[in-house]
Amino acid sequence: MTDWAIKRRAMRPSLLFAVVVAVLESPGLSVFGADDAVLKPRVPFDQIEEARTWRNPIPATEESVEKGERLFHGKAFCVTCHGKDGKGFGGDIEPGTLKGPLPRNFTDKEWQSARTDGELFWILRNGSKGTAMASFVPLILTEEEAWQVLRYVRSFVNDEQGVR
Repeated sequence: MTDWAIKRRAMRPSLLFAVVVAVLESPGLSVFGADDAVLKPRVPFDQIEEARTWRNPIPATEESVEKGERLFHGKAFCVTCHGKDGKGFGGDIEPGTLKGPLPRNFTDKEWQSARTDGELFWILRNGSKGTAMASFVPLILTEEEAWQVLRYVRSFVNDEQGVR
């Protein structure tokens, strides 16, 4: 195991703890369910039009979705918060125990259709203010890997690739 892999593995529990604390201590947020404006864009107004023009350069193939799935469940540790089923509850998060915005439910077709790939990529690069979503590009993921993760995220409601 490489030094980076050892450090990353050691960071996971503390990162999860930091995320949970940040969510629990967010002021002015309602309890559970929490995000009344789930369809509200997370990209700042002055940057959203540009982000919406960005297109995923990774072809939508079974292989690219599988690569994204491996990243989601592994290196990017998205599964920690979004859960293995993409519904927004990680393995250690019990429904009703968190205050504030919960991790996005990737199986929500309405939310999926409201967000462009460019917006989601912007969030992976910059994080999402007002939530526990941190920046992942370039600290955790390369840009190519981020686009692959988005192919997998889209597969939760899109069965074009025959994956879901």
